[in-house]
Amino acid sequence: MRLLFNCPCCDIDAAAINVRVSMSLLRLSLVVVVLAVSVVLALTNPTTDQYLGFVQAKLAKAIDRMDQSTPEREGTVVRDIFRRHSKELLDSVVRPHTLRQNWGVLSRFETTVLGTRVVVIGIGNQFIPVEGVDEAVLTLGRRVF
Repeated sequence: MRLLFNCPCCDIDAAAINVRVSMSLLRLSLVVVVLAVSVVLALTNPTTDQYLGFVQAKLAKAIDRMDQSTPEREGTVVRDIFRRHSKELLDSVVRPHTLRQNWGVLSRFETTVLGTRVVVIGIGNQFIPVEGVDEAVLTLGRRVF
C-alpha cells in the first residue's frame, strides 16, 4: 500500500508513512501466523486415550525386545497375552495413575507406574518422552509378564 502526501504544509514524508504501514502489516501477518499455529496445535492436542496408545506401543516394543532373549514358544505366549489384555493392563495400571495437565496447545502427562515417574509432553498428536518412559515400560513388562 502506497500513500502519497505531497502537502507543503505537512512535515509528513511519504517514505515514513510507507515504512509504518509495512511494519504494521508485518506485525499483523506475524500475529495471524502465530494464531493459526496456536489453533492447529490446540486442535491436535493429544488426549489421555492417545497417550495410553503411545504407552501401549512402547510396551509392545519392549515386549518384542524381551522376546528375542526368550525361547520362541514363551515369546509367543507373552505376545498373545499382551495383545489380548493390553487394554485392561493400561486401564488398571496406567490410567488411574496418570495426571494430564492441558495447556491448550500442548499437554503434559505424568504417570507413576510401579515406583517409576514418567513425564511425557504431547503436542501436535506427537509424544515427546521427558523422563522415565523406557524404565517404566521395561519394569511394567517384567512385572506383568
